Amino acid sequence: MKDYIINAPQLQSVSKRISGIGITVICWIMWGYLLYPIITLINWLRGDYNVINEMRWFGGYKSLLDLMEIYVGTLIILGIVWVVWVFLRKMRTKRILPAAKNVVTNEEVAVFYHVDKIQIGHFQQQQNVTVLFDETGQIIGLE
Repeated sequence: MKDYIINAPQLQSVSKRISGIGITVICWIMWGYLLYPIITLINWLRGDYNVINEMRWFGGYKSLLDLMEIYVGTLIILGIVWVVWVFLRKMRTKRILPAAKNVVTNEEVAVFYHVDKIQIGHFQQQQNVTVLFDETGQIIGLE
């Protein structure tokens, strides 16, 4: 399998590196914010006295339910944003033109470029081909 990801961070500008690190930090903070109510709920159900006192301080289970509503709402909004993003990315993908599906034979290529059919077959088997053009864009030679 070929590795299509180019791992060369030295080619990025400093501003792109800083913005990437900033976005990563913001995403980790959001992830922690979304996990905090679940951790609090688990500790509360386990009987952790520090969490129980904290829950009493902030209004008991009613405030927890309010936080859970915000939590679920945030997850729903993030899910909607993700679905819209996936849909927009799908819309932006390049579609294959119907003309690109047509198979072109060597005879058609030879007629179009005014080249011998035998040369085209020979050069298709090679890995490197040099095409020489004149001033008008016509092929004058193949090496």
